Amino acid sequence: MNRVKTVEGELILVVDEVEETRDAIEELLRANTYRVSAARDERCAVERASRQRPELILMSRSRSADAVAIVRRIRDHANLEKTVPLVILTAEKIAEGTEIDLGENTHLIHPDNFDQLRRLVHRLIHQIPSLS
Repeated sequence: MNRVKTVEGELILVVDEVEETRDAIEELLRANTYRVSAARDERCAVERASRQRPELILMSRSRSADAVAIVRRIRDHANLEKTVPLVILTAEKIAEGTEIDLGENTHLIHPDNFDQLRRLVHRLIHQIPSLS
């Protein structure tokens, strides 16, 4: 299924249980020309992803093991292609500034600043190979 790019920018689905965190991520992404849809939980995320067909799903979660399973279920249950990148923001188990490719187009990151996250999102949406 082809996704249509719009003048406003690519659509990113942000999933986070904490409203303040969701709002902050949403504000930062919008300031960088992305369109953003936000969801507070897995059920809501599946619903939105099914309807809106995002180019990328970004989840902020303290427990990365749970987050990997959740974002993959969201992508699967919303019948999104495996090419839709999944990004998990975490502060657990990995050093600040680190990005880990978990396979299946799933990436775990503990960004040290928003610019690092912005570059990752751009690279994944446009499928630009990593320089690392």
